[in-house]
Amino acid sequence: MARIAGVNIPTNKRVVIALQYIHGIGPRVAQDIIDKVSIAPERRVSQLTDAEVIQIREVIDRDYQVEGDLRRETAMNIKRLMDLGCYRGLRHRRGLPVRGQRTHTNARTRKGPAKPIAGKKK
Repeated sequence: MARIAGVNIPTNKRVVIALQYIHGIGPRVAQDIIDKVSIAPERRVSQLTDAEVIQIREVIDRDYQVEGDLRRETAMNIKRLMDLGCYRGLRHRRGLPVRGQRTHTNARTRKGPAKPIAGKKK
């Protein structure tokens, strides 16, 4: 089992698919990585040599921000918005949708399960 960026990637999948198990790497970035390392797209992780795994690891460390660093930066950006007290920060603080979605009927994912209101019957 190959370990890249602190993540055990599955061995029986193609390299492009397996790289997407790393937070911050999607289909396009995974394709860019295997192009830089010049690995055939149909190769499986189990078929990679140790040198190729090390090359992939070096490319990711050098060119991309993934896993812990990316999560930390995202959290810091949200914290900065909340500290500023801007509209987006207030929405994050209250746990409401941030990007202008309606909240009258939807937004259950952000607001959580519906809470019953006493005396509201029809």
